[in-house]
Amino acid sequence: MMGLLLMGIKFWAWWATNSNAILTDALESIINVVAAAFGLYSIWLAALPRDRNHPYGHGKIEFISAGFEGALIAIAGITIMGKGVYNLFHPQPIQQLTLGLALTAGAGLANYLLGVYLQRAGRENNALILIASGAHLKSDAYSSAGLVAGLGLVMATGIPMLDNLLALGFGAVILITGYRLVRESVAGIMDEADYQLIEKMVQTLREKRHTGWIDIHNFRVIKYGATLHIDCHMTLPWYYDLERGHDEVKAFEEVMKNACSGPVELFVHIDPCEPPANCALCPVQNCMYRQQKQEAEVIWTLDNIMKNQKHQL
Repeated sequence: MMGLLLMGIKFWAWWATNSNAILTDALESIINVVAAAFGLYSIWLAALPRDRNHPYGHGKIEFISAGFEGALIAIAGITIMGKGVYNLFHPQPIQQLTLGLALTAGAGLANYLLGVYLQRAGRENNALILIASGAHLKSDAYSSAGLVAGLGLVMATGIPMLDNLLALGFGAVILITGYRLVRESVAGIMDEADYQLIEKMVQTLREKRHTGWIDIHNFRVIKYGATLHIDCHMTLPWYYDLERGHDEVKAFEEVMKNACSGPVELFVHIDPCEPPANCALCPVQNCMYRQQKQEAEVIWTLDNIMKNQKHQL
């Protein structure tokens, strides 16, 4: 309802002023309303429990929703720029700018406050669609602020061409915003590695490392909505029994859960150490099966932990 109200206010401002710059703000509001409706559906679908057809859950819909919103934003940006170019050659009169500026400023403030709220809720719940919608609303508010300043300049100078130049500028900003959302959604759908997130996990692993964790490699993280799926290979002493190995995996799982803000699911493949090849890197003290003294310890980094091979000297 709030989105429809703000859209109505912005179109009222455009109708009153006949300003292309204000039209850019109004057209983007259509995107806000459509994207909000699809976003609500996406949030509902992402919250459904996993089923036989979707064993990893429905979280990927958030990336599709963000991409859909980004595509609509990009189309709006192209349309706005096209109209701005057209009216550079076919100018039209501007009127009642004072009323238009007041309506645009009020709608922009409401968008900013709503955007801050959605981003905060998105970070708390690790929901990409809420974060994306919040970022979109805040960018819309910034555009409105710049729009108010620019149209104030039109009033002060009496140069109507500035209105079309403003439309071109804000159209370009909107187009870039749409591209970034599409790019982020494609990265999520394609399971692109989030290096910042993995670096945070690797740092936690270095700090909370157990002595028996001789090596960790082939470390991968996939996002399904708010849930993170972590795959890796862990090298443990070959003489650990099944119960001890299970305990070490559970400890590893707790470390990972504490390093992340949302739900975590792990699939850990256990490799037995291979004396004497692994002895030189093994930190286990008083090992009765050691065949070579320890010469170094594996220091996990973003680069080496993701490789699908055991670490060696």
